[in-house]
Amino acid sequence: MRAYGADMRAQSEDTPGVATAPFATSVGSVRSHRVFATCYDRMNAAAERTFLGRRRAALLGGLTGTVLDVGAGTGANLPHLRSAERVVAVEPDPAMRQRLERRAAESTISVEVSAASADALPFDDASVDAVVFTLVLCTVGDPNAALAEARRVLRDDGTLAVLEHVRGTGRLARFQDAITPVWKVVGAGCHPNRDTLTTLRGLGDFAIHDVDEFRELPRWFPASPMLQLTARPTR
Repeated sequence: MRAYGADMRAQSEDTPGVATAPFATSVGSVRSHRVFATCYDRMNAAAERTFLGRRRAALLGGLTGTVLDVGAGTGANLPHLRSAERVVAVEPDPAMRQRLERRAAESTISVEVSAASADALPFDDASVDAVVFTLVLCTVGDPNAALAEARRVLRDDGTLAVLEHVRGTGRLARFQDAITPVWKVVGAGCHPNRDTLTTLRGLGDFAIHDVDEFRELPRWFPASPMLQLTARPTR
C-alpha cells in the first residue's frame, strides 16, 4: 500500500501498520504526496523492524543481475537488494522520488532512478533479470497493465517478486469493498480490496511459486492480509 509505490502506512505508535497520505499536490500529471513522503519512513519504522524488513530481505536478497524495482518509494528495498549488479528504481511521485534519489546515492550497489509509471515502462523487452513489486499494486491505476509490462521487460528465465497487502475474505472483504472509496482518497490511491493473486493468475503470463499469505496486522485492518510470492515467466 502506498503512493504504498506503496505501501505500509502507520496505524498508531504502538501497532506497526500501513501509512496514509492525505496531503497531495499535482506535479504535471503525477500527484506529489509531500507530507506523506516526508513522514513515510518514520511511519513505517515499526513495521520494518518487526516484519517488513525481514520479509523484504527474504524475498529480495537472492535477486541477481539487473533488478527493476517498480514503485520504489523512498528506497526501502535498496538495502535488501544486496546481490543485484544493477538496480533500476521506478518512482513516479516526485516527493517520494526525491528521497529515493538520496538513498540511491548512498547505496553500495549501482542504482538508477526513473520517473516512469508501472504501466508504461521505458525499457526494452526482456531486458531485466527480476521485477519487484512491494506494496505498490494496490495503488497503480491498472494492475493488469503493470503486470503485463513486468512480463514484457522480464527475461524468460527471470523472477517476479511480490510483497503486497491483498483482499481478505468474508466480512473483511466486504469491509474493504465498503471502505475503498474513502481509503483510496486518504491513502494516496490505495485500494485495500485488490485480489492480486487472482489478477496474477488470470494473466497466465507467470508460473507462481512460494506463495505465502500471512497476517502481521490486526484482522480488522483494511490493509490485511498480506501476500508474498515469487513467479517465473511462462514461455
